[in-house]
Amino acid sequence: MATRPGLVRAGAILCALVFWLIAGPAAARVFDAETFTLDNGMRVVVVTNRTAPVVSHMVWYGVGAADEPPGQSGVAHFLEHLMFLGTDAVPEGEFSEIVARHGGEQNAFTSWDYTAYFQNVAVDRLPLMMELEADRMANLAVGDLRALNERNVIVEERRQRIDNDPSARLNEQMFAALFQNHPYGTPIIGWAHEIQGLTLDDAVEFYRDWYAPNNAVLVVSGDIDAEALRPLAELTYGRIPARPVAERVRPREPEVAAERQVTVRDEGVQLPSWRRFYQAPSYINSDGADPYAVQVLNEIFGAGSTSRLYRSLVVDQGVAVGAGSAYSPNDIDYSIFGVFVTPQAGTEPAEVEAAVDAEIDRLLEEGVEDEEVAAARERLATEAIYARDSLTGPARTIGMALTIGRSLEDVQAWPERIRAVTAEDVMAAARHVLQPERSVTGELLPVRDDLAMAPLPPGDAGPAVTPTEEIEQ
Repeated sequence: MATRPGLVRAGAILCALVFWLIAGPAAARVFDAETFTLDNGMRVVVVTNRTAPVVSHMVWYGVGAADEPPGQSGVAHFLEHLMFLGTDAVPEGEFSEIVARHGGEQNAFTSWDYTAYFQNVAVDRLPLMMELEADRMANLAVGDLRALNERNVIVEERRQRIDNDPSARLNEQMFAALFQNHPYGTPIIGWAHEIQGLTLDDAVEFYRDWYAPNNAVLVVSGDIDAEALRPLAELTYGRIPARPVAERVRPREPEVAAERQVTVRDEGVQLPSWRRFYQAPSYINSDGADPYAVQVLNEIFGAGSTSRLYRSLVVDQGVAVGAGSAYSPNDIDYSIFGVFVTPQAGTEPAEVEAAVDAEIDRLLEEGVEDEEVAAARERLATEAIYARDSLTGPARTIGMALTIGRSLEDVQAWPERIRAVTAEDVMAAARHVLQPERSVTGELLPVRDDLAMAPLPPGDAGPAVTPTEEIEQ
């Protein structure tokens, strides 16, 4: 079931980012979501889509890796794994077998701010999925030996996905440098030495602190409406009593004082890459800049082959085979504006960095045109229409929004807020975010400087990073 690394590889990141940045925020309007709340405090959202007799069933918990106790990095992801190991009613291994036997697919993922579990099934199998998910919300039962074995699985997972992947190691070290005091600097999968020290008691305590219906959101998207879903939700999740939930305690970052540099050299690097992360506002913490304006800035500066950065570095100067930027404000405390470049064969990283800095300087000195902003706004708003055909997209988008503290009203207002962004707003955001002292610059290099660099196909941006990281089981 493992499909995504802890620090996600480049492959589909940019496409995924564009989908979630564009389709996600408009989802409530596009899909006409209905919502109600159970007596125990569990929020329920329904997005009706009659295209096919299937549903996506997702349960989101308001807890993630950034809520872990000190010294227990990785316990949120550890618990995610343990949730598949059984209850008294559904013994070890049977959960996944039942889902598969009924023709469904399932998985889970952990981020810094949330943990989610989902199944995609035929609509007539939905009651069974709800029964299974409600059971493990309240009745997780795992033995010490099985928990120890699963911990060893995660140790190996980290070795494969992070330790053996130079690009992932660079991302990990850049996050650690960018966030000096905040837990976003700690990898979601955990530091290796702390994963090895996790116990079943640690995971059970985390489960009892956070896994409660009043700290969860149920989102169902597909061939069902609220009238049909409500009795099913009351019969399953509604029977679980509410209970006290731990308080989220998030330290703040100190005032930034210096730009930082991280370099990773590895014998396995065939193609060097250059990237830079800036601390940026989130929907929840605007941090002195409008996140909607930053989204428009990203669209203009680095989103796709028509962006300023791509045209300058790839088309005009030919110093790179791929270049772009990425930004998502779907975090509680801080988000990241990321710039990434894959150099052309023979181009030094210093030359790439100079070209990026020159393009940023040009942006800050010359500004953006009203027509440029209008076109970017329209692209963002128009692309939201594509979300209508997605089964899992609405459930994922709305669940993410509600779990980090946004409302359906916030989600619904996204197109209007994007269309209200002006050129002045974009420039104010650029001046706030694109400050060197707010950044970490990373280079991924071969051990030998003369190692041949194989060019990427045209239009391939190479390694990227998603600001909102997730790790699937």
